[in-house]
Amino acid sequence: MEEELKDKLKEVLKDKRYLQVLQHLKKANVDYGKSIMLNTKIPIQEVVDILDKLEALGLIERVHGATLKNTEAKFKLSSEVHKHHTYYRLTREGDHLLRNLDEKELIKAYINLVKNDDLAKDILRLAEELNADHALTYAKLTHKTLEEVTPKLEELERMGLLEEAKAKIIKFGDRKSKPKKETRTHHKYYGLSRIGELVVREMKRRGIIPK
Repeated sequence: MEEELKDKLKEVLKDKRYLQVLQHLKKANVDYGKSIMLNTKIPIQEVVDILDKLEALGLIERVHGATLKNTEAKFKLSSEVHKHHTYYRLTREGDHLLRNLDEKELIKAYINLVKNDDLAKDILRLAEELNADHALTYAKLTHKTLEEVTPKLEELERMGLLEEAKAKIIKFGDRKSKPKKETRTHHKYYGLSRIGELVVREMKRRGIIPK
């Protein structure tokens, strides 16, 4: 992947929703805000902001013309629709970015984003060890304040490397830092996402974080 596209990919990976919208447009070919909202479950105002950002990056573009055939807008049911909305599609650059973005490239790009961020690396390493825990535990184990750790946890979650543990009760086997048999989740618990696990594994392999 050429350098300019790598820089744009870095921007895209700062928020997992950007990639969601790009991948949806790859499937839909042409689509508009409300339909993107329904398909991605991202709130409409956030969809609008994401479309603006992706358009500014040159990865999507507006579709001009009064009508669209359903061969162009694959998520439309009628054979031809009058355009009441602003429709978007991938640019050649956006399409090129997705075509080159296999799992290996995705892991490499995430590593480039976090490899110089010591706190992010510490949190990711701890997330693998703990399975799921709340901000206070991460703060204690990184010797940082809650005010420093919480925004970093949120940033890593936004990127898609961490995710919230959804279970109301986390069993002891899933949370290694606390000796109780089970604990109610009064706080938000953060653990590695699937891609986060792959990123940590590769960073360990490369010696970026200790094994």
